[in-house]
Amino acid sequence: MLPISAAALAALGQAVRRPVRAEWSNDNGRTWTRAVFGSGTVTPDRTADCRYSAAVELLNAPRGASGVNAITTRVRLFQGLGIPRRDVEWIPAGVYVIDRLRRTRLGVSLDLLGLEDVVRGDEFPVARTVGPDTAQACAALLYGEALPGQAVAWRPGVTPSTQVPAFVVDQDRWAALSGGGDSSGTSTGIAPALGGETWCDARGIPTFGPVPSVTDPVVWRIPLGLAVAEPAQEENTETLRNLWSVTGDAGDGAAPVGPVYVWDDDPASLTYAGPDPVGDPGAPGRLGLPVRVRTGRYTSPLITSAAQAEDVGRAQLADSLGVQASLSFTSVANPALEAGDVVEVEVTEGVWERHLVDSCPYTLGGVSQTCQTRTGTRKVA
Repeated sequence: MLPISAAALAALGQAVRRPVRAEWSNDNGRTWTRAVFGSGTVTPDRTADCRYSAAVELLNAPRGASGVNAITTRVRLFQGLGIPRRDVEWIPAGVYVIDRLRRTRLGVSLDLLGLEDVVRGDEFPVARTVGPDTAQACAALLYGEALPGQAVAWRPGVTPSTQVPAFVVDQDRWAALSGGGDSSGTSTGIAPALGGETWCDARGIPTFGPVPSVTDPVVWRIPLGLAVAEPAQEENTETLRNLWSVTGDAGDGAAPVGPVYVWDDDPASLTYAGPDPVGDPGAPGRLGLPVRVRTGRYTSPLITSAAQAEDVGRAQLADSLGVQASLSFTSVANPALEAGDVVEVEVTEGVWERHLVDSCPYTLGGVSQTCQTRTGTRKVA
């Protein structure tokens, strides 16, 4: 969750003021000009290439080369929380480039995408080799060329000092950072090879962090009076994988790493893959266990050790378990909530449920919020 004071968090369900601040810059964020905010929405979504996107209307905004334009302009947004007898607390709501600009009678209407869009668009004109070096150095190079002067943040759970072997990037800079695949189907990307993911956060800072899991610490407990939680009536297992086979193969003639196997080994989980689905696949039948194994495979030339392969497997497992559901926050919006946070919601009186937030869009200045989330897969006693 983004930084927010305990007082502001506790006051979300009360009648707090929710002002909005919008600013624009034409010099890559060195200086910012205040804009008159009209209306808009922000969509944090960890399943999208751009973690933050937005649609806003700015009033009386100057246009052209020295004003708001679709080529050089960046926009940053803040959602304020005004608590009585305290200064307004400003929560960052994203730093953006303009994807589409439309003139309106009162100003400009903008479709905005996070700074990942700059990295996605900055493809290499010719193939190049990245590394060998640390993950931190490679990431700084790839991000820094697209976003000059922007430092890269590393959250606990990923290791920036991990050595990355030399690898060839055909043209896609973003795939080299966040993950993709080459023509042979081999996975690429520094972040997934560390068992993590990368994005630009609400302040526009390129960030590496671990893949979130529904077992992560809860950042916000929402009692029944602040939220109405409605788990989805539909359950989708299309992306479910409860066994991962991870291999590292640089394709240079050296011995490959793995395969290393990671599976859901929790007997209390609905997606339990059995005690040893690789070495003893017949065990569930002998033990009378209702086990269904769905296998995923991941191969990357950037995986250089069995320990790294296991980290990657656990990250893939965390991202492929869980039942898709939805939560409706009908009475309160928390602008500090980040996609990837784990919340605990009182769904009925005395019954609390964990949810991993995949997306949490909200209307700037509004008081309600609807989140797409993933629930746990533990059996109900």
